[in-house]
Amino acid sequence: MLQRTSKATFLPGAFVFPGGALDPDDASARAAQRVLGLDDARASLRLGLEAGGLAYWVAAARECFEESGILLAADESGRPVEPERAAALEQLRAPLNAGALLFSEFLEQQDLFIPAQEIAYYSHWITAPGRPRRFSTRFFIACAPAGQHGAHDRSETVHSVWVSPREAVERGRRGEIELIFPTRSTLTDLAPFPTPRAVLEHAKGLGDIEVNAACWALDHEGSQRLFRRADPPYYEIHWSDPEEKGDTCFVIQPGVAKRLDRYVTRITAPNPGAMTGPGTNTYLVGEDELAVIDPGPSIDSHIEKILAAGAGRIRWILATHTHVDHSPAAALLKAATGAQILGRPRPAHGNQDHSFAPDRVLADGDRLAVGNLNLRAIHTPGHASNHLCYLLEETRLLFTGDHVMQGSTVVINPPDGDMRAYLASLDLLLAEEIAIFAPGHGYLIGAPHREVRRLVAHRLAREAKVAAALKRRGEATPEELVGDVYDDVSPRLHPVAARSLTAHLDKLVAEGRARQASGRYILRTERSAP
Repeated sequence: MLQRTSKATFLPGAFVFPGGALDPDDASARAAQRVLGLDDARASLRLGLEAGGLAYWVAAARECFEESGILLAADESGRPVEPERAAALEQLRAPLNAGALLFSEFLEQQDLFIPAQEIAYYSHWITAPGRPRRFSTRFFIACAPAGQHGAHDRSETVHSVWVSPREAVERGRRGEIELIFPTRSTLTDLAPFPTPRAVLEHAKGLGDIEVNAACWALDHEGSQRLFRRADPPYYEIHWSDPEEKGDTCFVIQPGVAKRLDRYVTRITAPNPGAMTGPGTNTYLVGEDELAVIDPGPSIDSHIEKILAAGAGRIRWILATHTHVDHSPAAALLKAATGAQILGRPRPAHGNQDHSFAPDRVLADGDRLAVGNLNLRAIHTPGHASNHLCYLLEETRLLFTGDHVMQGSTVVINPPDGDMRAYLASLDLLLAEEIAIFAPGHGYLIGAPHREVRRLVAHRLAREAKVAAALKRRGEATPEELVGDVYDDVSPRLHPVAARSLTAHLDKLVAEGRARQASGRYILRTERSAP
């Protein structure tokens, strides 16, 4: 890590990684010829650019040498430069920094190449709008070549130190060094890895890299606040404020209509709770004619807000499923508007809405034309056997009901809830082109495929704990297992968790991995299997 000079106009005194701006020479054909294992087409695809991606790898190697004296270079066969030679070449850092020597010339003269396969793209940060200068920064990971120790350049940087990520974070926390948020966040991410090589291999295996673009939004009193990707409202702010004006409200306020985009408005019902978060989200979709998705509970004030926002344009009422926090208002809205109700009939089991009577029963793949828009139904059983998600095909926004919730995992409650069906339904979404999730509770959820994979991994990890607990105990009831399996959850939530635990156990039974006898579950082993 390098400490920037206190005289710098940007981040004076801060501890940073080596880096800087792209130079025109970084994008030259001359520089491209000195890169091993990567061309501009593949580099650009990795960065999400139409062209010019290879210049970032060149810039990473150049800035690393100019600022820290670490030379990420190899001969034409890919063999790293010897440390003695790297030390001898340090004298050329000054003309490189001064612009008297181009990096491509330096590589040509020394017959060196950039080993791009050993420099992995890691993250992308964009500073918040509203300041005179705004930065879009790509971070890369590389292992320092053996024998190279490096040093600051005594100009832009005045101090250098090799430090473990964990120690750097602690020193920043104690106020001994100044770390800006992206640096601190990156160090925190790297801290658990045991070796630099482990970090590099992790970086090489990353999928699509999401941009972390800081954004501004307002609270319900009009005060502005900064958000980053880890903050729950982040994706919703970007979706509802694509021009980054900073004037969208990030607070979910029951009864207050929130315009999410040109076609979608959300009204949250006043039924907050442990299972409903801020309340049930009702969505109005369309322009001249509207479809209401998940009208919510039968609360007079909520129905009045929907009717006011609909202003005589409500033609269809859709339910994702018939749990009592999602569909009971449908019959009352129909009585007030004459709109058609669409969805699937209530199942026999569970806490179902007995008033729900669809005029049109939807099957997987059925479409509803809402003016010039199209909603496509996707049957996603698991949380409920009659659960549907609705894809707004024009914007690729998916209304997920309780299939995917923001801020929590959904309860799978047998007998209508089915863990095998739930995981299969999650996998189904990976085949869909989806831009963002609009859940039944909470904020819009970005990076939808990543979120689906996270949910699947979470459920499978929980299932592994179920199997391990059963193996330890020999046999057990769900009530006996819940403390073992949900030891990371508050005991007051264990009665609810026991429902999903039963669903995990039923999945193991259905797959032949466990058996049930007199309410007790027993893990099958090769020896005990029939």
